[in-house]
Amino acid sequence: MSEAGSERAVDTARADATDSAAPARSGRNLSDLGMVWRMAVRYPGHIAAAAVAMLVAAGATLAIPSSFRLIIDRGFVQGGGGDIGRWFQYLLLIVVVMAIATAFRFYFVSWLGERVVADLRLAVQRNLLRLSPSFFEENRPSEIASRLTADTTIIEQLVGTTISVAMRNLVMGVGGIAYLFSLSPKLTGMLLVGIPVVIMPIVILGRRVRTISRSSQDRVADVGAMVSEVLGAMKIVQAFGQQNREAGRFGAAVEAVFGTARRRIMLRAVMTATVIGLIFGAIALVMWQGALDVAAGRMSGGTIAAFVLTGGLVAGAFGALTEIYGDLLRGAGAAGRLAELLAQKPVIAAPATPSPLPVPARGEIRFDHVEFRYPTRRETSALADFSLTVKPGETVAVVGPSGAGKSTLFQLIQRFYDPDAGRVLLDGVALPDADPADIRERIAMVPQETVIFAASARDNLRYGNWDASDEALWAAAEAANAAEFLRKLPDGLDTFMGEGGARLSGGQRQRVAIARAILRDAPVLLLDEATSALDAQSERLVQQALERLMTDRTTIVIAHRLATVRSADRIIVMEDGRIVEQGDHDSLTAQGGLYARLARLQFDGALA
Repeated sequence: MSEAGSERAVDTARADATDSAAPARSGRNLSDLGMVWRMAVRYPGHIAAAAVAMLVAAGATLAIPSSFRLIIDRGFVQGGGGDIGRWFQYLLLIVVVMAIATAFRFYFVSWLGERVVADLRLAVQRNLLRLSPSFFEENRPSEIASRLTADTTIIEQLVGTTISVAMRNLVMGVGGIAYLFSLSPKLTGMLLVGIPVVIMPIVILGRRVRTISRSSQDRVADVGAMVSEVLGAMKIVQAFGQQNREAGRFGAAVEAVFGTARRRIMLRAVMTATVIGLIFGAIALVMWQGALDVAAGRMSGGTIAAFVLTGGLVAGAFGALTEIYGDLLRGAGAAGRLAELLAQKPVIAAPATPSPLPVPARGEIRFDHVEFRYPTRRETSALADFSLTVKPGETVAVVGPSGAGKSTLFQLIQRFYDPDAGRVLLDGVALPDADPADIRERIAMVPQETVIFAASARDNLRYGNWDASDEALWAAAEAANAAEFLRKLPDGLDTFMGEGGARLSGGQRQRVAIARAILRDAPVLLLDEATSALDAQSERLVQQALERLMTDRTTIVIAHRLATVRSADRIIVMEDGRIVEQGDHDSLTAQGGLYARLARLQFDGALA
């Protein structure tokens, strides 16, 4: 699928999801499956092929009782057994047609199931990539990942198997009833009297099954989230000896999944037993009457045989539909959970007509009386009447105690959030007026906690500039003091870095992040204490690389270790979301304020 086609699919899925999300929460019907259907109808050729194959297979199956009728009535009774081979050849032909049609049906519906799930995963992932960080503060990524795996697997089974089987059984049930009428209207009428009695438990129990199915999927998502969390923190779990506690917590979660699933299975079992008992009970009574008709000469032996076989097919078809209805309810629950993700709209988005940023870029950043509170922590002010101008090419260090609002500055500069009041401007343009992609294109970031993807060293470096050549990659690595250890890797830049960069030390990971920022070649550089928690040798190498990176760029440095910011053009001291002091190291030390106290604690402690 082309990129443009993928984008259209995402937009279509989001529009469908917006319509579907409300029923998902109410848990009243199967309307959430409409989203899945609207994604499937984008492949009409495969749907048509699957439908034709399904009709042929169902017709061939229903033709089998007719062939037995001919074998008995014409092969044995009328022909005396001499012409029986002809009718068995007819039966074998039907079996071959049924087998081929079933194979085609399986291929096309399985293809549709996989394709719809692939499109759905792409649509959800693309929409997630548009959402602002506030969404992921309120929704656990591990739980979202469970929706993208467990719930889409349910959808795949639904489209690739369940719906096809449902349609086949529906066709067989309706076609079988029509054939039964042609055999014996009286017996068929008696058989149909029980249908309203069969439908009642489906309606009553089905609603309850759907609610429990949704709850079961939520419990499964909780287990997935817990596994991801514990495995990601395994060293901490083992270091504090909490294995037994985590095992107990996981066991409780698994038991909760089992308990919910058991209730769902019990309801479905009761529903299935009730419906099948009613259906086959009705068939038994009808067959009793048919046997009396055969004995009285009002019906042939072949007709009653065909009636019994067709009645069994019809009963099996409607019995299977009761189980399929439970699967449809599970699928509706999964579709509803995915629809909720697709219906989410980004809080941070480009305006209809974004203001262009000036060219060439200057790198000026200005905070103008900014007030900000995080959406999940509205009771606490992160920034209060904050104003600051960072001139092009200036290096500004931001220091202060934890919770002072230092990291919030970076969040707002990159427009991950918008301020509640005031403005943040880049090169004179208010950030909400510009396209967020244009803003972030002018910013390079070296975080304190370096993110290394489970990919090759080359791909990790290229994250700063995906189109960079190998020559540019090595030049950036040289500038970041990373070339030496990269060359020693087993496969050079093609070496797999492991989960979270497990094959690299902390200092090596930081230097990869710096090389990534060098490749970005942006006018604004944000450094979040990039040398923290490093040994002396690694810190020296990283600091040298940072000095090269900061040249001719507007740089804002968040510093916890004051020894790293003495050379800054200006130091901003923050407390409770406000600037309480600013100046250079010597002037701030002489003032005897907060900076002087922090410096005294760090430097005196180091000397001690």
